[in-house]
Amino acid sequence: MKIKEIGEFGLIDRITRKQNNKEVIVGIGDDAAVFQTTIGLQVLTTDCLVEGDHFKREWFSSEQIGMKAIEINVSDIAAMGAKPKYVLVSMALPIDLDVEFVDGLYKGMWKSCSKYKIEIIGGNMTHCNKIVISITLTGEVNKKKLSLRSGAKPGDFIFTSGHLGFGKAGLRLFQEKIKGFEKVKKAYLEPKAQLKTALDIAQYVNSLIDISDGLGPEIRHICKQSGCGAIIYKDKIPISEEVRNVADKLGEDEYNYALFGGEDFQLLFTVSKENIDKVKGFLIGEIIKNKKISLFYNGKKKEIKEKGYDHFSRGI
Repeated sequence: MKIKEIGEFGLIDRITRKQNNKEVIVGIGDDAAVFQTTIGLQVLTTDCLVEGDHFKREWFSSEQIGMKAIEINVSDIAAMGAKPKYVLVSMALPIDLDVEFVDGLYKGMWKSCSKYKIEIIGGNMTHCNKIVISITLTGEVNKKKLSLRSGAKPGDFIFTSGHLGFGKAGLRLFQEKIKGFEKVKKAYLEPKAQLKTALDIAQYVNSLIDISDGLGPEIRHICKQSGCGAIIYKDKIPISEEVRNVADKLGEDEYNYALFGGEDFQLLFTVSKENIDKVKGFLIGEIIKNKKISLFYNGKKKEIKEKGYDHFSRGI
């Protein structure tokens, strides 16, 4: 069965679930969603996945695409120290796309939403010659735990929440049609937001961002908005043996994967000395007053200038 056979409203009926959350006043079925907030500040983020730029159907299952659409938005909410709450899902779909593929998309979205206790409360659908998924996610945060990019201070220590380079390494495996390396491929196909870690550290960090575009660009964002610079210790950047093996296989640099590859969705954060024992992660550098951003290795400093992932310069 094809989407064009059941139409927009038939498809909406197919994906609509009964709302059980009493805080949802108006859910799917009206022009807009209405909901009550319970604490502090409301946080909003939006992101989209475009076929050919963010995923290929020959690499991803429909369920994995749906999961990724939610996870990357949860990652943004997490980077604010907030808890995700409600989501709006808008999609542009080819009219000859199998309805079962859309079922898979929503199965993946519901799977991730269930994990984070997120409610899908509405959205929109239209047609296009390729799949486009746009997500708008709301969250809530206590003002005291709100985490921004702009709070880094000279003397802060720089941490990442986990190993880097999986996103780029996985992408390269698919691009080069390399067999094996299943752990790396799965990390690329099924990224996970670091929500629990973000909520655990939010009250202790001075700045926080998620690593979606690569370590280099993300530390640049923090430094630009905080009016400072940074030194990253190259030999402290956490890179797994699996990612190193992929780089060796392809004759590439695993540090470039971590610095400029993107799609790792780990957290990058800065912490003052007095709070260093209250957070968990990998210490990779420090914030400095000088506004340059440098990579330190073998006693030498090299300024980091290369850009990371840019939606308007390249796809996959």
